[in-house]
Amino acid sequence: MSKEYKSDAMAAIHETMEGLHEIGATSKQTMREFDDQCLEAVHEYTPEEIKQVRSKYHISQPVFARYLNVTKNAVSEWERGKKKPSGAALRLLMLVDKKGLEIFA
Repeated sequence: MSKEYKSDAMAAIHETMEGLHEIGATSKQTMREFDDQCLEAVHEYTPEEIKQVRSKYHISQPVFARYLNVTKNAVSEWERGKKKPSGAALRLLMLVDKKGLEIFA
């Protein structure tokens, strides 16, 4: 999965630091700090936003759940606000929102 950077400049800085880290010139802690500064944060979706993402593609909750590799109940609970997506499911939701279902093709 590709990294999402805050800007092109941040991408260049981060990639330079990754190279320095690979040769041992920077520590793991320094890389964590650069990750925090350069990489785009994952958006926390509201129930309405989750439903909008799904509805944009005119697919049902079970079909959307299959794309995200979660249960239909998980999608239903997210859309009702009973639970929030997290981890890989949250990142996939963000990618579908930004890039579309084509990312799975």
